[in-house]
Amino acid sequence: MINLSPSAIAEVQRLRTRHSTPDALFRLQVIPGGCAGLAYETKFDLESRSDDRIFNCHGIQVAIDPQTATYLTELTIDFSEDLMGGSFRFHNPNAKKSCDCGVSFSVNES
Repeated sequence: MINLSPSAIAEVQRLRTRHSTPDALFRLQVIPGGCAGLAYETKFDLESRSDDRIFNCHGIQVAIDPQTATYLTELTIDFSEDLMGGSFRFHNPNAKKSCDCGVSFSVNES
């Protein structure tokens, strides 16, 4: 299950409105990269794929592919702003190591 905090829900809704895509899926993927080995990637998608897992979080449909799902069990996404701007924060109980930027992680101790 994927969880969105109230501030993350508000930010996704704001972004969907800004991009004129009020019904878009919020797609979350894990891709190779970042300083810890794996990185989170978010984007809007107008259609789901046949093998997607779809989670409904207070009206936001979050889509993840099966491979990504293995890394994100019980993930919580938050949004916060600081002096450097706003960004999504990922609280992943499956991550064994995370980088300081918060968007890169690994699942195995290296």
